[in-house]
Amino acid sequence: MIEKYLKNRFFTLYLIPFILGSLTVFSYQPFNLTIVNFLILPIFFYLIIYIKRKSKSTYRKKPYKKNLFIFGTAFGFGYYLFGIYWITYSLTFDENFKILIPFSLILIPLFLSLFFSLLTLVVGPFLNLNISSMFLFSGSIAFSDYLRAKVMTGFPWNLWAYSFSWATEIIQILNLVGLFAFNLISITIFMLPAILFFNIALIKKLLSLFFIFSFLFLLYIYGNHSINKNRSFLKTNFEKFNIKIISPNFNLEYGLTSEEVEIRLKKLVRYSEPNKNLKTLFIWPEGVLSGYSFEEVLKFKDIIEKNFNKNHLIVFGISTFNQEKNGFYNSLVIVNDRFEIIRQYKKQKLVPFGEFLPFKKILNSFGLKKITEGHGSFLKGKKQENLIFDQLNILPLICYEVIFTKFIQQSHPETNLIINISEDGWFGNSIGPYQHFAKAIFRAIEQNSFLIRSANKGTSAIINNKGEVVKKLNPLEAGNIELEVPLIKTNNKNKNDLIFFVLLFTYVSFFKFYKKNNVKK
Repeated sequence: MIEKYLKNRFFTLYLIPFILGSLTVFSYQPFNLTIVNFLILPIFFYLIIYIKRKSKSTYRKKPYKKNLFIFGTAFGFGYYLFGIYWITYSLTFDENFKILIPFSLILIPLFLSLFFSLLTLVVGPFLNLNISSMFLFSGSIAFSDYLRAKVMTGFPWNLWAYSFSWATEIIQILNLVGLFAFNLISITIFMLPAILFFNIALIKKLLSLFFIFSFLFLLYIYGNHSINKNRSFLKTNFEKFNIKIISPNFNLEYGLTSEEVEIRLKKLVRYSEPNKNLKTLFIWPEGVLSGYSFEEVLKFKDIIEKNFNKNHLIVFGISTFNQEKNGFYNSLVIVNDRFEIIRQYKKQKLVPFGEFLPFKKILNSFGLKKITEGHGSFLKGKKQENLIFDQLNILPLICYEVIFTKFIQQSHPETNLIINISEDGWFGNSIGPYQHFAKAIFRAIEQNSFLIRSANKGTSAIINNKGEVVKKLNPLEAGNIELEVPLIKTNNKNKNDLIFFVLLFTYVSFFKFYKKNNVKK
């Protein structure tokens, strides 16, 4: 029965890989069905080899390399179509962009699927049903993910490792090996059931399954020990800072009147509930004053002056004007009770079309502009700088900058707090906010620091240095959460990708050694 469908070129090259790629979305938040990857990746691997073999007989009309390319494209298209469909929600806020929804829904996943297309095209011809091929395939997928994170502006969304975001014990080795090495390890674990397809003794197949569970159990034991040790560690004397996160659940809209801005500021004050006797850092989300610059909001500073005092500082996201460059930055600012900027971070990773318009002159001629309102394309921040004052040494991350581990790798060595502000209203009522939040858990572990996240229409949370969510507000939930956050001063973090490349070299070497020995035989 199965063989009958596999002989059908449409089923094998188009439909089946598309379904397999689509199903991967269930392994990520909010579903967290990681188990599906233990099925999808081995089947994906097996079918590549099957296609290579059948292309010389059943699929004789097309060369097998072309078949492999089509197969990889179909898998990648399903993977990204269902994994990042929420991008199209951002196009619904402007009538001029709505016409682009069908194109973005198809073209963006199709472009990203090329990473899988090239993977199957380049590596597919070398694969066979043996252990060395399994390791080569795992390493190739991991390297493809690495390239996706680095090429052009980079888009490291939904790496396979993120399907473990719910299992804080298992992901504790992140701090030791780094994101891309852990991604390689995760893929290898998912691939191990492929041994069931090999022409080897049953006992060896059963042993491989035993190895999977044993390895995951060891990761769990290590992680559980690390988390429990950390709980005792946090009970020791630490400098602490009282932090209050505000999630206002504002609708994402532009063209606000002065009266509407004033209403929003008063709501933010009400949600903040400032205690004038308590030294507090208030965290407001990105985009709470949509379309307004800091300079334009200054006329409302009396609202701040009346409700806050010298014990208070406020963090929020807003555009700031640069007179020298005659342009605006998407900024994270820290203001005092007189509404004066005392620290400022300028976003480095701007969202294409959302915050700047590629090929601006050409696309402007068609009447297109960036999606966000206000001030044309944002200027790009050039330098990564921590915001340092009092006891705080803050690594600032605006919105989707939290998906890039490079900010952790390049951060100040004495970072003791990560602040991530975000406007998740762009994702609509989709899986996007949940996937976005998962990345924050990973950054906290990598940095070994508490991560404070304030997201409008998304998950706002206090995440400890082991990725445990201490307190949170769910998407669409308005209110505040507060905690005296310990300022952990450790340099215990992975700063480069050396371990990843060492593992990758080991995988390739094993494949070449195995292949050489087989040829001799």
